[in-house]
Amino acid sequence: MELYFIQMKKQLFLIIFLPILFAFAACSDSGSEIENGEVTLSTPTVTETTGASLTVASSVISGANQVVKKGFCYSVNTQSPTIKDNVVDADNNFTATISGLMSNTSYHIRAYVYSDSRYIYSDLLTATTESLGLNEQLENYVAPTYADNYTSIAGWNQRDKWNLANVHDPTVVLAEDGYYYMYQTDASYGNAHVAGGHFHGRRSKDLVNWEYLGGTMSTLPGWVIPKLNEIRGNMGLGKVQPNVNDFGYWAPCVYKVKNGLYRMYYCIVCPGLIDGDGTWSERAFIGLMENSDPSNNDGWEDKGYVITNASDKGLNFRVKADNWANCYFKWNAIDPSYIVDKEGKHYLVYGSWHSGIAIVEVDAASGKPIATLPNPWGTDADIAPYGQLIATRRAGDRWQASEGPEIVYNPQTDYYYLFMAYDELSVAYNTRVARSKNITGPYLGIDGANVSAGADMYPVVTHPYKFSKGYGWVGISHCAVFNNGNGNWYYASQGRMPHDVPGINASNAIMMGHVRSIRWTSDGWPVVMPERYGAVPDVAISEAELLGDWELIDLQYQYARQKEATTITLDANHTVSSGTWKGAAWSYNATNSTLTINNIELCLQREADWEASPRTHTIVFAGYAGKKTYWGKKR
Repeated sequence: MELYFIQMKKQLFLIIFLPILFAFAACSDSGSEIENGEVTLSTPTVTETTGASLTVASSVISGANQVVKKGFCYSVNTQSPTIKDNVVDADNNFTATISGLMSNTSYHIRAYVYSDSRYIYSDLLTATTESLGLNEQLENYVAPTYADNYTSIAGWNQRDKWNLANVHDPTVVLAEDGYYYMYQTDASYGNAHVAGGHFHGRRSKDLVNWEYLGGTMSTLPGWVIPKLNEIRGNMGLGKVQPNVNDFGYWAPCVYKVKNGLYRMYYCIVCPGLIDGDGTWSERAFIGLMENSDPSNNDGWEDKGYVITNASDKGLNFRVKADNWANCYFKWNAIDPSYIVDKEGKHYLVYGSWHSGIAIVEVDAASGKPIATLPNPWGTDADIAPYGQLIATRRAGDRWQASEGPEIVYNPQTDYYYLFMAYDELSVAYNTRVARSKNITGPYLGIDGANVSAGADMYPVVTHPYKFSKGYGWVGISHCAVFNNGNGNWYYASQGRMPHDVPGINASNAIMMGHVRSIRWTSDGWPVVMPERYGAVPDVAISEAELLGDWELIDLQYQYARQKEATTITLDANHTVSSGTWKGAAWSYNATNSTLTINNIELCLQREADWEASPRTHTIVFAGYAGKKTYWGKKR
């Protein structure tokens, strides 16, 4: 059944190819984009600055009679912006006001003209908007404008416009240069990614605007097939030579070990069956790349093999493909996660479906397992160096329907938190979390269940959902959890559109990267905000703003069901006058920014209202009541 599982994932990743005919020039059907020409431009200057706008001016030094169009292009991330980035037209005096900007933020700006079927650019100006008070920032807030339906820019030739389009199984690290770097599984709408290598990356300074960087691995590492045949030979099997295009490139994990050292663990899934019909599917490998500076996207150096699937069934790999609960491998070597514990020890965490999630200590210097790895088959004792069980949904059942472990340590609570993806990935995907005082467990859910011994994990952190407007999201899981070093935590994952959204071919293949804020409850559990992060200014929330109607989603687990919002109303007399919890009392703690309704603590935060038209800011909440999870948004 592992073969079925791999094929199932491939079917979801290798979506129906949709011919998307875009000109890579992206400037016009008849033009091409160049950096110089007979027309020359002055470097832009700033004539007026506010906290939300920059007024800029340029001039045509030579060739003015050839100019057809003129304007300015700008970007937060890209230091040589083009018309593929943000653009504003210039007036007859070659001036323009760039509005809707974030305060106290540096923007890279170039003037451009269109002349003689080509674009010509000025030298670069970097200008910074003024600082505003928080209330002024909120008044001037402009929400993200990029479309969730990105089918019109899904093609490879439009990758500079992707932002968070075509993201699956993201991993995120904050680097020394102040950028957040994100890497991912090979997956995209219409298979657009196949032209650009593997484990694609992008980066952002603000977690909202992302610059696409391209693949970090050009082709299958040279060690993979020899290592596969070495293991096969030791098993008494013949050599194979699979097509490099048939391997899977899944679920990398990036981690900053120290300044000047970044590690990326990645997963390579080998195609085929171990020994033909009637045998289990072939193994996977976890490998390692390192980089001293992730801004050099080509600087990832492969360090080779780390670990592979291990079986406690000896060489008894003749397991029927539909005998899911008794599959050949004990550990499935995919979905790596990496963590340095509070004592400074390094660990690799990995696993998917099969027996559960394994943890193995690795050497700090090499990133490889400390223990010598024996042949990856034998008895349970023989394969002990391949890892210790830390989470299993059902003890003794090898069809777990759980994967994607991510462990983080929060020094404020002194707990390790294990986040997990549950269920199939197209719709039902949801995220759970458990915690432990020790890196190796036992991990307990919010209900006290020991998931290291075998139990469903609670609470539910994300789940398919829908507010009253829009189509909502499904398949929200396989997360990265990270912080900015200043106590602010974030959750990143993919989200998929539901099936059969009108007007979108294969809408469930839309995979948008989601970034959300995490808050921590008073008893130390992480809650993920229901709306995606949009860099809304952190203005204190007044009690008066809480009065009125809210959309409430009961996020209690139901397999593959998109949970929909109902309405509740908070009155000035501190009671709920309609909807769920009608008649219950509510109170607000402004110091902790928590709303309590019906004795349920709900963490409040300002976030972008992605369903509004036009998008704006709103207030959201998230909280737990035992095994139940609640999300809310102010109307």
